[in-house]
Amino acid sequence: MSSTLFRRRTALLTAGFAAAASLALTACGTGENTGARHTPNTAAGTRAAASGTDSVVTVAKSHRSATTSKTATGSQGTKASSSAVTCTGANTKVTAQTVTRPLNHMLLTVKNTGSRTCYLYGYPALRFQDAQAVPPVVEDSQPQAVTTLGPGQSGYAGVILSSADGSGTGGYTAKTLSVIFQNRDLDFIGSGVKVPLPSKGTYIDSSLRTTYWLSDPQDAISW
Repeated sequence: MSSTLFRRRTALLTAGFAAAASLALTACGTGENTGARHTPNTAAGTRAAASGTDSVVTVAKSHRSATTSKTATGSQGTKASSSAVTCTGANTKVTAQTVTRPLNHMLLTVKNTGSRTCYLYGYPALRFQDAQAVPPVVEDSQPQAVTTLGPGQSGYAGVILSSADGSGTGGYTAKTLSVIFQNRDLDFIGSGVKVPLPSKGTYIDSSLRTTYWLSDPQDAISW
């Protein structure tokens, strides 16, 4: 083999080794910078995750809004407007009426006298004369949805005044009654609305109970 040919082959091999070394260094450089190169993707992934979280929150809010809307639609079938308010003594008129059947029962009627739909949340707190505690509610009377009153509409609550068999204790004749409403958080609000009672008064004892606010008077006094 001539010296010239040997030198050419040596040069070609040297160039090949240099190119291979260069590729190896490039590959190593890529490996060392993997984290930096993935940062934009990680950020994109974070944004995507955040976007996904926002979507979940949005769905949750939508579900909550739908649930609230469904709950706030009264059992009278009246769809409450977005401007609906809580029923209070300021936008309603409350009356009390004793009934002959069933015995020892009273019917409370709340009429919406305002211009906006109102919600009758929970049940009324009854304060007969000097009573020290709010009488309990009949839990089984709870409606499936909040009773909602459009302008001019009425809601009802039944009151069990005393035991029919005389088993109640601490009975007395009350001459005054105040009704206190609940708000959306089911807190009792205000000092109460004074409701006229019969002139002879109303007899109550330890059996005193009330129902939730309902849309049908017959349902209210059926307990």
